[in-house]
Amino acid sequence: MGSGQWMVEKRSSFRSDSFSKEYETVPETGCLSIIVLGASGDLAKKKTFPALYNLYRRGFLQSNEVYIFGYARTKISDDDLRNRIRGYFGKDASEHSEDVSKFLQLIKYVSGSYDTEDGFRLLDKEISEHEVSKNSAEGSSRRLFYLALPPSVYPPVCRMIRKCCMNRSDLGGWTRIVIEKPFGKDLESAEKLSAQIGELFEEPQLYRIDHYLGKELVQNLLVLRFANRFFLPLWNRDNIDNVQIVFREDFGTEGRGGYFDEYGIIRDIIQNHLLQVLCLVAMEKPVSLKPEHIRDEKVKVLQSVLPIKDEDVVLGQYEGYRDDPTVPDHSNTPTFATVVLRIHNERWEGVPFILKAGKALNSRKAEIRVQFKDVPGDIFKCQKQGRNEFVIRLQPSEAMYMKLTVKQPGLEMSTVQSELDLSYKQRYQGVAIPEAYERLILDTIRGDQQHFVRRDELKAAWEIFTPLLHRIDDGEMKPLQYQPGSRGPVEADELLAKAGYVQTHGYIWIPPTL
Repeated sequence: MGSGQWMVEKRSSFRSDSFSKEYETVPETGCLSIIVLGASGDLAKKKTFPALYNLYRRGFLQSNEVYIFGYARTKISDDDLRNRIRGYFGKDASEHSEDVSKFLQLIKYVSGSYDTEDGFRLLDKEISEHEVSKNSAEGSSRRLFYLALPPSVYPPVCRMIRKCCMNRSDLGGWTRIVIEKPFGKDLESAEKLSAQIGELFEEPQLYRIDHYLGKELVQNLLVLRFANRFFLPLWNRDNIDNVQIVFREDFGTEGRGGYFDEYGIIRDIIQNHLLQVLCLVAMEKPVSLKPEHIRDEKVKVLQSVLPIKDEDVVLGQYEGYRDDPTVPDHSNTPTFATVVLRIHNERWEGVPFILKAGKALNSRKAEIRVQFKDVPGDIFKCQKQGRNEFVIRLQPSEAMYMKLTVKQPGLEMSTVQSELDLSYKQRYQGVAIPEAYERLILDTIRGDQQHFVRRDELKAAWEIFTPLLHRIDDGEMKPLQYQPGSRGPVEADELLAKAGYVQTHGYIWIPPTL
């Protein structure tokens, strides 16, 4: 194997995972520089650098090819940055202290502002010196800029990258930009941001990251739907009554109240994460697995969503949210929302898609719940026990299970709800499931945009939610108060029932133990 290819370390606990098979090698090309802008911030130290470390430890980033640059305004040394991020590499980092030390030595820090040339010219100088040291031909190297920054500085940072830090010529190398959400606050701001960045970079250079698209069970959706015959005839309005996509947290804003109050739960979770999941649940089969074919089908779904009606929305705000000193006393920002979306097409006409997200609730989970219609001519009189449901648990305890009615063991002909269960920890023992950021960063290096948001996709998503968000921002819709640790406002359950969801009583899914 040539020195320009990446080789995966032969760790049996990871080799069995298709993740490692899919990404075993990357075509030979120049050296790789990964530049983390906003390197001293929370996102970088908690997500970006740990993801890079795990890719390094598992053999996907080779020390003889990659170098990592941190860039921020904070004036600190290389060792200061290394010490800041060292504690975020996971519980088993102490068992791999040699790997940690080697990885940290690949990191160099450059300090500078986000809107002037001096810092970026220094950054370009450092990157170029690294490329020369690796004997990379000019223009053949790869530069990946990860913007772990607030969106307000995206335009000036992108201008500086374009002016000061691009590859000099096209000899097989590239420059790619990873942009974190939020991508604007409404349709107008998102389009303005897209236009500003679009003037500087082509769409194939831009990777708008939504980490939910990197989650293992989300990535399984296309396989489940289009590689299994028995799902194909069932996945439509003739058989499915309603679909829920749920995100619940059992804690509040916890010191981030001021930041959260600018956005609220719809902008923070529903308009991006949950809507992306909806696209994968509802889309038609793509022509192929090419990124553009998949993203074309997602856009078609978004363009088929009808305008949101006020009666299909319940907003909530947990009691005590405004006690945070960084939150305005009269804040109208929702910390909970249930929104019913309706897709106007042949497959889904009449099927409500219920997106629900909230903070300070009674549990922490994210799941997709597909509820099927009642069995016609119910000779067993078992409808009161509950409907068939297909549930995909995204986090925690990744699993998928089918709720179905079976005969109760014994001499009597009585029925009970049970499940067919695929729990990942039990079925795939010893297989390391990669974090979403690991997979998405690796996809960026490979140039695979399948799991990233395209510009027209972003526009279509904002077109759905902007009218509702403006009504909330203008005070026309008020959030209802709910107790922390509850299910949220009672009115949300009433909306679910109105949409057709039938709750199962007396059945609780329990993750199996090893």
